[in-house]
Amino acid sequence: MKLLNTYDDHDEAKEAAEKLAGDKRLASERDATVVIYNLFGIPSWGNFHRLGMYNLGELKLLLDRRATWQPADQTRHAEIIATLKTVAKNYGIEVPGHWL
Repeated sequence: MKLLNTYDDHDEAKEAAEKLAGDKRLASERDATVVIYNLFGIPSWGNFHRLGMYNLGELKLLLDRRATWQPADQTRHAEIIATLKTVAKNYGIEVPGHWL
């Protein structure tokens, strides 16, 4: 398990934890008067999508209409893929080839 995201609100953190597949753990830490909730889980594209991270929902919409892309769509796709490559490197996972 790895740290997937942090939250400032306990309820929001619990909702996010319920969305994850596989092992998960929610841990809190206090810094002065602020409580932060750390969500640990399995780093997978499915879990990141369930959490609404890294523009995966937008990527899905782009890929669904790939045949009719305009230059702006190609640029946005390249931006999202660049981010996903960094995420993949950080978590030791691969970007699926059909996303490229």
